[in-house]
Amino acid sequence: MLPRDLSLQGVSESALLKAILPITDVMGTGHHAAVSAGVAQGATVAVVGDGAVGLCGVLAAKRLGAARIIMLGHQRRRLELAESFGATDIIASRGEDAISQAIKMTGGGADSVLECVGTSDALNTAIGICRPGCTVGYVGVPHYGDVIINFERMFRQNININGGVAPVRAYIPALLADVLAGRLDPSPVLDLTLSLDEAPEGYKAMDTRKAIKVMLVV
Repeated sequence: MLPRDLSLQGVSESALLKAILPITDVMGTGHHAAVSAGVAQGATVAVVGDGAVGLCGVLAAKRLGAARIIMLGHQRRRLELAESFGATDIIASRGEDAISQAIKMTGGGADSVLECVGTSDALNTAIGICRPGCTVGYVGVPHYGDVIINFERMFRQNININGGVAPVRAYIPALLADVLAGRLDPSPVLDLTLSLDEAPEGYKAMDTRKAIKVMLVV
């Protein structure tokens, strides 16, 4: 139960708890991607990956004042959610096509890029859509295999990579304050609720893209 002084007027406790829950995981991680990428007021930001972390990255970029947020993904329902979270542009193509589209769309590349997938293709796409001086905030758990990165371009154009495991506990106070104030609501990423006994079904739903993130209740 939440203390009475933490409950928002007109908001049920269950709705409030659902909004709070993501800040302990995917919202905190998406925020880490944005912080690591140096998202600044008025910036153009690209987010690679339309999973729960990438969607929360959109929220985080908007919260930090980004003026333009480009979401790169492929799942229609998730892209619609990204737009409701504040994405201003959508790129549904992949690889070089996505890079070319982003460079053209932004007139040279994004100021900050959030890499929220963890594959070599996603990392190279993130680097490819950077403008000179850009930083990639990477939080996708690495499963690269043999990854080839264009370090020469990174060197010559001062492109940086920063990120890693999210220190979520350090972010919770500020994110919680925004949730309680009604300024932040990541609850829509929890689009399927199951019982604890149904946890295996929850993992299956996420693996088959039938759910973004599952909330288990007891």
